[in-house]
Amino acid sequence: MTRMMHKLPVSAYTSQDWFDREQREIFSKTWRYACFIEDIAEPGDYISVQAGLNNIFIVMGHDRRLRAFHNICRHRGTQLIRAVGKTKKALTCPYHDWTYDLDGNLISVPDEKREFEGIDKSCLGLKPAAVDVWRGMIFVHPDPDTGSITEWVGDLEPKLGPHAVDKLPEYKDARTSYEIKANWKIVVENYIDVYHLSHLHSGTLSMYDHAKAKYKFVGTHYAFWEPPSERYGADIKANAPYPLVIPSEQAGAWVPMLFPGIGLAETESIWATFIVKPLAPELTRVENRVRVANASIWEFGKQALRSNSFWSGSFGGKYKPDPENKDDPMTSGDLVAEDIYACEQQQKSLKSPYFEVGPVSVGESPIIGHQEIILNWLEGKK
Repeated sequence: MTRMMHKLPVSAYTSQDWFDREQREIFSKTWRYACFIEDIAEPGDYISVQAGLNNIFIVMGHDRRLRAFHNICRHRGTQLIRAVGKTKKALTCPYHDWTYDLDGNLISVPDEKREFEGIDKSCLGLKPAAVDVWRGMIFVHPDPDTGSITEWVGDLEPKLGPHAVDKLPEYKDARTSYEIKANWKIVVENYIDVYHLSHLHSGTLSMYDHAKAKYKFVGTHYAFWEPPSERYGADIKANAPYPLVIPSEQAGAWVPMLFPGIGLAETESIWATFIVKPLAPELTRVENRVRVANASIWEFGKQALRSNSFWSGSFGGKYKPDPENKDDPMTSGDLVAEDIYACEQQQKSLKSPYFEVGPVSVGESPIIGHQEIILNWLEGKK
């Protein structure tokens, strides 16, 4: 059997040139997660998102339609809005007060007759981007003429969990955002690395049977599912740390990763997002949001107190932290802390002159697939 080999050089994880190419050729040309649908619920609500080299904002119009525009004033390019907010009637550029309505039309230019003789405002509306909704989330794409989000997800849809996402409220106390001192690809590769589940997370993810995991790429997206362990699955309702969001007979973990960095964590207890945002060649931000069963916040808060962290407890881990080494991420009982530590240590080792990649296990084969997809996009073979 031919041994699998890594496809990317060390520089792909450390250099500014690689990072810039990925921002231009991948993140500027794919759908990007923006928010949950309830974040833009009323006319005038807006939010902005970075999609590679493009800052795009989504706004709900007075007709309750969602529209997306490049966050660029047509005069000098100043960004019109900040990250999130609400406006009543219009969007005004903070630089020279050029004003646009919620449909993107330029409606007002200060001192128009004196300063801009003969200007045609009808030709200077905001440049549109694409916006679409999928599984309770809003996505944007820099190209207004791209296909639908459903087309982009493609054949991955049947391999997702059976969760009725629109009926699950968000547990806002579980919303987290944190930085990892590692390249975004290391973060994604850790997410899709099946081999590490039985080792790094032997305690925190012991409730699932990793040996029976099923995983593969569906186009550019990664699909993953594994069943509960025999012990955990014997009585799901009693063992799950939170109320079930799907029938007990459907219990399991669906953990797909939509290209290039949109992870979903779907279990019998939660439905959550894991959004990967590249910040620099060796710095990545991850944002998590969690949907739970339609129960009271007190019920979830009460149960969360029993676990070391929501994320660790939400997956059903029974690992007990070591009180004498509570600051050690490897003995914390915290799933996220374990992953952050592993990613950052790997990133540090890339700079050593003694570093070289070892053999690839079967469970690490998704990493090779991901690297091949990266190369294809950078070489225009997507």
